[in-house]
Amino acid sequence: MELEDEIFDDGLPKAYYKQNDKGQYVLEKKANAPWAEKVSCSLIILANRANLEEIRNAVLAGQKSPLCYYMEMRQMTPGMLAKAAGIAAFRVKRHFRPEIFAKLKPSVLNRYSNALRISLEEIKIVPTI
Repeated sequence: MELEDEIFDDGLPKAYYKQNDKGQYVLEKKANAPWAEKVSCSLIILANRANLEEIRNAVLAGQKSPLCYYMEMRQMTPGMLAKAAGIAAFRVKRHFRPEIFAKLKPSVLNRYSNALRISLEEIKIVPTI
């Protein structure tokens, strides 16, 4: 199975961008889209997967908190997570430290779990593969 087929297995029609004669980007819905768009999309997703695995390993090694993993999984920045959870960005970054994260009150964890759309139990651990 190609990476693209694995990524886009939701059954929805695929769409790609291509340049028209005027140099403007337009949607291309044909199955024979230029390979460059397919490759670049696949490379971006591969890079995201690799980064997520690196963060997961750092969490398992005790270098980062699970919060960092779930933020990356949702492709958020600390600023985005701060806004979504209603917590200052500097505090979000501070909560990436495992020793600080372990001491968080349930009310703060609840704000994070709501922002990340995961349960309170999930936010405390990272999935094992």
